[in-house]
Amino acid sequence: MTTSRPGERSRRPGERGDVLNPLCPTRQLLDRIGTKWTSMVVKVLAEEAPDELRFAELRRRIPGISQKMLSVTLQSLVRDGLAARRVEHTVPPAVHYRLTELGLSLEGPLSALRVWAETHMPEIVRSNQVADGSPSDQGVD
Repeated sequence: MTTSRPGERSRRPGERGDVLNPLCPTRQLLDRIGTKWTSMVVKVLAEEAPDELRFAELRRRIPGISQKMLSVTLQSLVRDGLAARRVEHTVPPAVHYRLTELGLSLEGPLSALRVWAETHMPEIVRSNQVADGSPSDQGVD
């Protein structure tokens, strides 16, 4: 039985807003897009929308991502319908990616998260320094 706060009705398991339940849509989405690589790939593809980018160009634009991690991330985005993949049958094959309409609709919320992070990371860094006993004058501005 699910409990609720005063004035709130009980939620059935998996119902919207029950982020603690594995069936919750929010939790399912976070499981899919909650990695730094996914948000970076979406950002780079959104910057090019509606145009496509080749795999090698994506890799060049995302510092630190390995070929395997980019491949896995793109496969997940395509599988979830957030990105589309097009193969040119040349030698070697040229593989192109673009965001779908669904993927483009994700860029706004991810952008808002980036703005929040840019605004609040200095506070988080300072809090970590206090917790770790480090001098506070080494914070991020």
